[in-house]
Amino acid sequence: MSSEVPDPTDIEAASVDSVRIENEMEQSYIDYAMSVIAGRALPDVRDGLKPVHRRILYAMHELGVSSGSSHRKSSSIVGETMGDYHPHGDSAIYDTLVRMAQDFSMRYPLVDGQGNFGSMDGDPAAAPRYTEARMAPVAEELLEDIEKDTVDFSANYDDRLQEPDVLPAAFPNLLVNGSSGIAVGMSTNIPPHNLGEVIDATVELIKNPDATVEDLMDHVKGPDFPTGANIVGRDAIYSAYKTGRGRVRVRAEFEVEEWKSGRERIIITELPFQENKARIVERIAEDVNEGDLEGITDLRDESDRDGVRIVVELKRGANVEVVKNKLLESHLEKTFGIINLALVDGQPQVLSLKETLEEYVDHRREVVRRRSEYDLAEAEDRAHILEGRLKAVENAEDVVELIRDSEDRSAAKARLQETYGFSEEQAQHIVRMQLGSLTSMEAAEIESEYEEVQAEIERLTEILESESELLAVIKEELREIKDEYGDERRTSIIEDEGTVTHEDLIPEEEVVVVMTEDDYVKRMPIDEFDPQGRGGKGIIGADVKEGDRVSTVFRANTHDYLLCFTNRGKVYQLKTYEIPEMGRTARGKSAVNILDLDPGEDITAIVDTDAFGDGEYVTMVTRNGYVKRTAGEEFDNIRSTGIIAADLEEGDELVDVEVTDGSTDLVIATEGGMTIRFDEAEVRAMGRNARGVNGIKLTDDAVAGLVATDETDERALLTVTRNGYGKRTPLSEYSRQSRYGKGLIDIKTDDRNGPVATVKAVDDDDHLVMMSERGQIVRTRVDEVSTVGRNTMGVIVMDVEDGDAVASVDVLPAASVADENERAD
Repeated sequence: MSSEVPDPTDIEAASVDSVRIENEMEQSYIDYAMSVIAGRALPDVRDGLKPVHRRILYAMHELGVSSGSSHRKSSSIVGETMGDYHPHGDSAIYDTLVRMAQDFSMRYPLVDGQGNFGSMDGDPAAAPRYTEARMAPVAEELLEDIEKDTVDFSANYDDRLQEPDVLPAAFPNLLVNGSSGIAVGMSTNIPPHNLGEVIDATVELIKNPDATVEDLMDHVKGPDFPTGANIVGRDAIYSAYKTGRGRVRVRAEFEVEEWKSGRERIIITELPFQENKARIVERIAEDVNEGDLEGITDLRDESDRDGVRIVVELKRGANVEVVKNKLLESHLEKTFGIINLALVDGQPQVLSLKETLEEYVDHRREVVRRRSEYDLAEAEDRAHILEGRLKAVENAEDVVELIRDSEDRSAAKARLQETYGFSEEQAQHIVRMQLGSLTSMEAAEIESEYEEVQAEIERLTEILESESELLAVIKEELREIKDEYGDERRTSIIEDEGTVTHEDLIPEEEVVVVMTEDDYVKRMPIDEFDPQGRGGKGIIGADVKEGDRVSTVFRANTHDYLLCFTNRGKVYQLKTYEIPEMGRTARGKSAVNILDLDPGEDITAIVDTDAFGDGEYVTMVTRNGYVKRTAGEEFDNIRSTGIIAADLEEGDELVDVEVTDGSTDLVIATEGGMTIRFDEAEVRAMGRNARGVNGIKLTDDAVAGLVATDETDERALLTVTRNGYGKRTPLSEYSRQSRYGKGLIDIKTDDRNGPVATVKAVDDDDHLVMMSERGQIVRTRVDEVSTVGRNTMGVIVMDVEDGDAVASVDVLPAASVADENERAD
């Protein structure tokens, strides 16, 4: 046998192409980059998984390592994944498996680990031969129905097996668990979110495909990290959800407490996401030793299996605020850069919150459609068999005799098909039936099963033929996931303390805020307006331009945080001191930079957030007589663009708002002079997006205002009409009725009085601030307005010129008047 090696120059190539080396390198690098992007580093928008995560879960599914099975050695799972689906090394697979089991890395861990899977201190997991794992229950929801042809499969790396291109994903895992990765020339960093909030936003998008990012943020408050902590400010969250990119500040959760000998200490209980606890403690200790952080006597890590607890003990007399600020600046606050980059149809794309959910809904729509088609085919096949069995039972004696007289099974099947018209599948099934299947009881069971299968066929057909039914199935399944796995938020969203430091420089004082229909706004000190006698014209309070008119006047403290409810059913948050202070004769400045009101949107009611307490409600009434109440905590997080307070029907407007405690009476007054009083409990508590229930029957009338009272209330109901007339009547004279009645006459609204402008609950020592549409303002004492019964004319309280009318009335409480008098003295 010859051992000569052939000369390479003797070998002829099939063809030789000349290419420029820079072109070849460029194309090769692009191919490599796309391979890394699509095959390694970026998650798919549909199931939120990278290939290695998907392959591990699918390998566990094929191995039967479910949440109900016993744990399996991690080395076994890693080996199966590497051998069948992911030939990229066991260390990369095990690292991924470990992370999916860490409750401080995954908001909803996909793997249930047993053994040492690492810690927040950066400790590595034990070797895979020591740890065990199985799928977490929530992970099984990602694989649900995968055997029903719901997703496409492709050949694995050696063409020996098939693996899924994507998982069915019964919930939006990309947002729920987030993802991070570095590709070639790009990276992704998607934070985790609360499962319930994401599902609520998905359902909202399905119900309203035109929903905006702002609408979806009514449900998704912000990222929800597994380690809790606090996100500082909301603007960065909105930017990230709107554009797909943003930077949020995450601050540790801590508190200051007093302990022995009057000394204080700082207790840190939650850390920013992905921060190494041991390293943070080490860096704090380094700063203390180097003299960069003063006032600390001891530092201990008392963390255990129940959670994080880092104790920072302070010296006696140490300035706690200085230490806190230094810790925040250097150790306890980090920036999380959001890059919502994922694969869409195999291509990397930066997505907004809405786009991410839209892609998921499209995926889920396809999954449910394919599953329904699969189930329908199965049901139709089963119905076909059951039809044959029923026919065989009806002709039991003849069928048995025919089979008995046949030479073999093949002959029996042929004779059944020929004699009774059975299909081949039906005949095959019948010749294998046992004689016990021919009893009357068995026949009844077959009939019952056939009816159930037919009902299932009808249901599946309806789903496939109706888009709305298909979407209803998706919504129902999402809600079931939420009910099963939903939990409370761990990460709180707090205001940026740096944005309100200017408040300390603003003196506290009572002011009058004036707003016009053209959105001009200003504030003036209340003491600029001395009390006048009843019936005066007042003085100029605002120089409104031609065509404009005053819409609202209200009293506030410069340090108040106010909820401003508009006629369109929205609510905005307003800091009084941000309104420009101007003189009486000034027109004011445009409110566009203070409140983002739409054209034609006017403020109709103001609520001081200090009025909120536990278990209290915001109770609203609309011009068409609807009333609703909503828990006060639903108005905690209000964006600069406002949020929905009430879902108004076409042509209706929000008129007035009161804070109630669930045990008060509500008094609704109309422009036509009618009032009705009923128990607040007749109006059930409902969400912000609800319309409400009927409060009063109206006939060619409209609601003017709302007052909250109770049986012990000794105040009077002040009624003021558009023409400047008014009266006081004790609230006790308004008897309680059932909700949605016509009510009782409160004041006569003839040509002299005009329609009712507003109603207020007042004490004798209160003052009134009234303003006309043309800018005249008058302040008067309540006790100058006569106290009379219902169904009377009233007296003049403001002298309104022809063509002018009372625009707004606010009450200056007696306590504020007393404080004002003390300052004057």
